[in-house]
Amino acid sequence: MTTTDGPAERAFPGRALGLPESGLGSVASMGARVGAFLIDIVLSALVAWWITAPEAPRNTSLLVWAVMTVVTVALFGITPGQAALGIRVVPLDPDNSRMRSFVGLWAIPRTALIFLIVPPLLLDANGRGLHDRLCRTVVLRVR
Repeated sequence: MTTTDGPAERAFPGRALGLPESGLGSVASMGARVGAFLIDIVLSALVAWWITAPEAPRNTSLLVWAVMTVVTVALFGITPGQAALGIRVVPLDPDNSRMRSFVGLWAIPRTALIFLIVPPLLLDANGRGLHDRLCRTVVLRVR
């Protein structure tokens, strides 16, 4: 009996993590992540302006963004911007073999690394930024 090898399986972000190529549970696109970040920044600026008005918010908007991001990701795995765009932060077990339910304290270093801007731009083959790799998380589509 002769066997023929089929075409090599196509690589896609999340394949090594056992995630689907598209649809629910697939790795979120960079566009969705950037869009969610922009929504969160605008929301933070509006809240900061509301807190400091009539004065300019200055660094209050950064503080609001950091607190909002840490609290919502730690407790719910999702920021308001991510909720609007249907994506979510999901923690991985240390061996990357299965998902857990909530991010917890990993939200603190993850947020600090996002603040530096560069770590989220350094993607690996699974579509995870440096901040996600260091904090053992992945951003997935939830709708």
